[in-house]
Amino acid sequence: MTDIRSTGDEDLDVFVDTLHRAFGLVPGTPGEDGSGVWWSAFEMDRNLLALAEDGRPVGTAGAYSFELTLPGGNVVPVSGVTAVGVLPTHRRQGVLTSLMRRQLADLRARGEVAAVLLASEAVIYRRFGYGPATFTQRVAVSRHQGAFARPRALGAADAGGSVELLRRADCGPLLEEVYERYRRAQPGALARPHRWWARGAGQPPVAGAPRYVAVHRDAEGAADGYASYAVDSGTLTIDEVITDDDAVFAELARFALGHDLVTEVVFKQVPPGHPLRHWLEDFRAGRLTEDTDWLWVRLLDVPGALTARGGWLADGELVLDVDDPFLGERGRHLLTVRDGKADCAPTDREPDLSLDVSDLGSLYLGGTAPSTLVRAGHVRAHHPEAAARADALFRTERPPYCPHWF
Repeated sequence: MTDIRSTGDEDLDVFVDTLHRAFGLVPGTPGEDGSGVWWSAFEMDRNLLALAEDGRPVGTAGAYSFELTLPGGNVVPVSGVTAVGVLPTHRRQGVLTSLMRRQLADLRARGEVAAVLLASEAVIYRRFGYGPATFTQRVAVSRHQGAFARPRALGAADAGGSVELLRRADCGPLLEEVYERYRRAQPGALARPHRWWARGAGQPPVAGAPRYVAVHRDAEGAADGYASYAVDSGTLTIDEVITDDDAVFAELARFALGHDLVTEVVFKQVPPGHPLRHWLEDFRAGRLTEDTDWLWVRLLDVPGALTARGGWLADGELVLDVDDPFLGERGRHLLTVRDGKADCAPTDREPDLSLDVSDLGSLYLGGTAPSTLVRAGHVRAHHPEAAARADALFRTERPPYCPHWF
């Protein structure tokens, strides 16, 4: 029998030790104030410990308090599930299921419409109701083949913009400001609370690891984008490029591809469908080295989540029969969209689509088309027009994307 209990600040060392043992890792050394390590932004009043019958900790689960930007620009509070692990000696004994069941009950009690996570393994979390909702790519470009096909097509330099080179240690507040503007405009993006930046949690550039930062400034001198990078053994690796302007991204990419003593530039995080490779004179010079899922979404309140979402580009009605086997729930919902806003109410009408709550999570931000999941056999369309109608309703003007690691 596994006991699940909440934690407090006094449990931090035990929680971190249990988590690291679950993954076979060795903890780093935090600073004197506890900062400088990836777990330094833990919210210990939101974490859980699983205890064996003798009281020993055997599993962990945590959650961060984030905001998620939805299509249409609405921002909602969500829980960022993290630090989920079970000791190798206690796996396949129901510990993870107990942790997930207790955590979902706690998250619902907070009144949030959704939870999100980054899945260490793609086969684990669908059974708990999570579905992959955003995706990311890694692109490697040979610097000597990195010429742009149309060097001035985007016009950022012509408009009077410039690139300034800074050290990460000297520009934390500026990075925080640029990212904050970006995430409020980008569907699928998560907030990075000030606590993360102040404590150097997560990964660079949030973490304080040594990095150079190329900051783009507009003609008036205001920062409107940045690229965080490091150079090692002839490879310039960009942690992330943050801007909502393609012209600014292009100028930052040109900066990186013009760096001396570098043979390859690696963009670790690039949104699918981004024009980066098409900018190059030699399309094959940009090699896609990774294409993977990123943010997974779990709806906790289906009507609340659908009505919170904006950015609906078509009017119409859709009856969704949503199964939530992990929580033992099933509901039929009439989604009605008018003038960019949605209403969602219980209904007895025949369904247009039948789907698992995890699949609705994949559709929620617009990153996956309903017809794709119908073709995959995940979603059942009850009549020939159902998938096309759902595609029209759920499509978004701007694809979702999340660069944040947690």
